[in-house]
Amino acid sequence: MLPTLRLAPSSRVGVLRAQAPATSVEQNVLLLDHLNINHEKGRHDLVSAFYFHLLGCAPDPRKAENLQKGRKTLWANLGITQFHLPEADRAQRWAGAVTLGYVSLAGVRERLAAPPQVLQGSLFSHAIDDGDSSISLTDPWGSSFRLVEMGAAARDPRGAQGGEPREEGRLVDLRCDVPAGSSLAGIGRFYAQVLGCAVEAIAGQVIVAMGPQQTLTFALADGRDASHDDLALTAEGEPCNLGPHVSLYLRDMAAAYERAHRLGVTYVNHRFKRRAYSREEAIEQCMFRILDVVDPEDVGAGPIVRLEHEVRSVTKADGSKYKSCPLDEVPV
Repeated sequence: MLPTLRLAPSSRVGVLRAQAPATSVEQNVLLLDHLNINHEKGRHDLVSAFYFHLLGCAPDPRKAENLQKGRKTLWANLGITQFHLPEADRAQRWAGAVTLGYVSLAGVRERLAAPPQVLQGSLFSHAIDDGDSSISLTDPWGSSFRLVEMGAAARDPRGAQGGEPREEGRLVDLRCDVPAGSSLAGIGRFYAQVLGCAVEAIAGQVIVAMGPQQTLTFALADGRDASHDDLALTAEGEPCNLGPHVSLYLRDMAAAYERAHRLGVTYVNHRFKRRAYSREEAIEQCMFRILDVVDPEDVGAGPIVRLEHEVRSVTKADGSKYKSCPLDEVPV
């Protein structure tokens, strides 16, 4: 029996919040850890102004040297979640929307009263919505964000990333647009059958539970750009994807690898040094990748959407916690 997602709407925050499924089946995905999306090379000033100043994220100490030098990848932490922000000649726009939950939006509203001057001339914009309970933002390169006030529900007590944030909050939902006519039912079957997620379909969307407090939402794009991959070759002629990716932590990564491998959707991205070509290498490295989201009942139809997933294990082969996992304790 596959788990079913129970969603409770909250008029106060204006978003759907994932609740623990009312089922005896444990969810395999425990956390949507980060979104990896390129920023414009040489523009750490824009990254700092938007992510660290306005959003109140903490610069991750593991990338402090890059922040000081003003080049290469930055990580922006908010509660238990992160943004990974590599640099590239061209910044990327997320095809969808990022929803962040905050204990309070008072600090963000105060900072938005006088946004950093460096944001002028970029695509940055903002608007206060729903009687001050939410804020819509566009980042300097055109990605859409929605900030919602959730009180104590914005905290995830299971752990936190590093650094000292201005604000308490976390990633609540990541909306991923898909082309009109895409099989939302097929997407739902993929996440339920391959990754072990609870799913629920509503009009024009399928909502996937990413653990007890987060969702990944797939929505029909209705004319909007819905591309998430950027396929290329390395200098050595090896295949790579330069597009955005999402990172998930799983309770049982090895079983998910086997299911993905049987469908032929395990993927090695030569953009990154860690490469898992087999189940054994995935267990050793605590991760593998997926690019193609397919319908398990119609694999021959090809990918419904191409969105890279960095699928991580909470634990190492010896049962101890993987060092990068932000959960304080290994789930039992």
